[in-house]
Amino acid sequence: MTPRAANATYKLPSRLFNARCKACWLVLGALSLVVASFATLNLQWAQFASWAAVGRMGRFVGELLQPETGAVFVGKVLMASLETLAMSAVGTLLAVLLGLGLALPASQAQDQDRAPGRAATRLLLNALRSTPELVWAALLLIAVGLGPFAGSLALGLHTSGVLGRLFAEAIENAAPGPASALRVRGVGKGRVFLYATLPQILPQLMSYTLYRWENNIRAAAVLGVVGAGGLGQMLAFHMGLFQMAETGTVLLAMLLLVALVDALSYLLRSIWSR
Repeated sequence: MTPRAANATYKLPSRLFNARCKACWLVLGALSLVVASFATLNLQWAQFASWAAVGRMGRFVGELLQPETGAVFVGKVLMASLETLAMSAVGTLLAVLLGLGLALPASQAQDQDRAPGRAATRLLLNALRSTPELVWAALLLIAVGLGPFAGSLALGLHTSGVLGRLFAEAIENAAPGPASALRVRGVGKGRVFLYATLPQILPQLMSYTLYRWENNIRAAAVLGVVGAGGLGQMLAFHMGLFQMAETGTVLLAMLLLVALVDALSYLLRSIWSR
């Protein structure tokens, strides 16, 4: 044992709560907000757990578990599923293109870069992603009318705000060494991004894109409620008429579609990581 090790002093672990512990105060504040939320909301737990509510929910679930299996209706559901899938794919593709285009001016890859439009572009990305898809769809329905085109544009606008911010963070977190080496040789910014930065962040961009595609499948199904086509439009129609058998079939199609996209996304990630 070295003399330094023999004379080393070890500090005792700090107390569970310390007045100078910022994390402790943060946790305490979060717990206070949770308690205040339960205290201010009118949560009717007794009515929710009553036998009458349980009986009504049981009858509702029982009707949903008897889906419509007629060939004609199943064919309509299949076409609506394909429409929802196509809407999510087109919306995600538009979001990738627009998000990457906005991520470049919204990022500062090198400390010496001026990045004059960084603040304005980030403000635009915040506006795009803070507006829900349903609001975008309602606005676009006025412009382009009912149908999946408005839903695809709504998904593209909202998701571009999300992906643009994620892409910008990935660009800024890329290792600066390769880009600096090319800049020293006088290579332009565009080629520096293509040959130094993009190869580093491409797996990350693909992972973000696949994750948002999974989310857009669910969002596309919901957008149909406002008339954007697909399974959501069928769901709103049959639920409005209290046709529970048809509603059950549509919900089952949504579950299968989401499971299919999840499996496809996992397969693509596995292939990409090899």
